[in-house]
Amino acid sequence: MNPWLEVVGWIGSILVVYSLTQARLLRFRWLNLTGSVLATAYNAIIGIWPFVAMNGAIALINVYWLQRLYREAHDDSTYEVVEVTPDDAYLRHVLRTHADDIAHWSPVFDPHPEPGGRATFLVQRGAETVGVVVVRDAGEGEAVVELDWVSKRFRDFTPGEFVHRDSGIFAGRGFTRVVTSLEAVKDATYLERMGFVPDEGRWVRELAPAA
Repeated sequence: MNPWLEVVGWIGSILVVYSLTQARLLRFRWLNLTGSVLATAYNAIIGIWPFVAMNGAIALINVYWLQRLYREAHDDSTYEVVEVTPDDAYLRHVLRTHADDIAHWSPVFDPHPEPGGRATFLVQRGAETVGVVVVRDAGEGEAVVELDWVSKRFRDFTPGEFVHRDSGIFAGRGFTRVVTSLEAVKDATYLERMGFVPDEGRWVRELAPAA
């Protein structure tokens, strides 16, 4: 057997197995698709047809789910923003359960602030909480984003956009601008896509007044 062909077969198998270790949904699908395509080609060349059928079916399933994930990534009917009080029991459960991950991505976030002044939003995908956005009223029309966290499974997506996309969430509270920092939200590309611009060490998004 051609040694390079055997290498392709091994790479395909390794990628399929490695994909199963991934918590991030999009990464899992892409690795699994790549591995199954390589495994399909390898088994077709050497003529093991049951494995061709199996890996080909896996590849098609991955293509279906990737198309669906990308289609739903910015779909208002897929994600829902639910406002909860800062002392909500379920919110405290989410923050406690993901405390280490939240501390890694937003080390300046304080899960136990002084009472008052915060607005908190859960981003839901069905029954699953995929994101949390916490905003503090800094006075003079300024809202400070203290946390914009995404669960590991959906880290390749940006569910927090459903909070920022609806400016009425902020303008309805009398805010005229939303600000944050790269310590609170580490992804500058995401902030730019949400309409934030850098301004003297902060990121600022000006809001239109509420209608």
